Amino acid sequence: MALSNIRLEVMNTVEKSVQGFIDKYLIPVEEIWQPTDLLPNLQQEEGFEQVHQIREEAKELGYDFWVVLVADMVTEEALPTYESWLMDMEGVEQHGKSRGEQNSWAKWVRHWTGEENRHGDTLNKYLYLSGRVNMKEIEKTTQHLINDGFDIGTGRDPYRNFVYTSFQELATNISHKRVGQLAKKKGNKMLAKMCNIIAGDEMRHYMAYREFVKTIFEHDPSEMMLAFQDMMKKKIVMPAQFIRESGQGIAEAFENFSNAAQRLGVYTTHDYIDILKKLNAYWEIDKMRELSDDAEKARDYLMALPDRMTRIAERIAVPQDSHKFKWVEANGMV
Repeated sequence: MALSNIRLEVMNTVEKSVQGFIDKYLIPVEEIWQPTDLLPNLQQEEGFEQVHQIREEAKELGYDFWVVLVADMVTEEALPTYESWLMDMEGVEQHGKSRGEQNSWAKWVRHWTGEENRHGDTLNKYLYLSGRVNMKEIEKTTQHLINDGFDIGTGRDPYRNFVYTSFQELATNISHKRVGQLAKKKGNKMLAKMCNIIAGDEMRHYMAYREFVKTIFEHDPSEMMLAFQDMMKKKIVMPAQFIRESGQGIAEAFENFSNAAQRLGVYTTHDYIDILKKLNAYWEIDKMRELSDDAEKARDYLMALPDRMTRIAERIAVPQDSHKFKWVEANGMV
């Protein structure tokens, strides 16, 4: 049987459990929070007082903070790219075999997208109301990021895609949570609450995607192990890897954004290593037996990788000079 057919067979098998994952890890529309639950209600007079509060509290937040919050928001707003990528995976069919029927994988992607869509919407409105950033430049960056797409090195392979989403959902959980903690320290309770609630969504999504991989390991352990190794050898790139400002070439803003995140301690190389350790432990790759020779070597590589990366990380210095972004510098902030 061809390799692609094996993957398709596994995806079809796991699909039978996907509705259960939807019920466990996603929340119905009528029950989940919406952006207006966290933002000022401008249909009421007190809403304008809350806008004034946002603008006053925003003055306490530093330059790197705004850079990171903008890039986090733009990353969330590029959902059209992520949804189209996941919809193209092997085993995901946008249409069922009969009219009105949905492939469960496609249903998961749509419902996941629906939940994620609220994150960018919330942060976008907050940034607009804060008056501390250049929204037109941010909007250009968002459109560029959607136009440029992204290549995360997975192709149409669901095994690699689910390794990526497992990793990235936990990374975004960490980033949003840390931004919320920094906002809270500066007395910005409204933004802190937004970020913490968004981080909670990301944690649920992480728990689901890691479960997908765990289930695939049960059906096709050797190929799943090789896919995991391949993704870690390539390195898990951030969804915003191609981010740019107006007038820049593709990806030119990413390194400066990443440096700002590391200076703030929002998301660091050590967080990357810790996520790998968590995935190794949850998937219990050290306990897996009956693997192919290549898969055994892949397992050994993955088990040794955190220590190797830690040694490398200790030798890397993060630049301390802030790049002047068009997103923020128009406000004269330093």
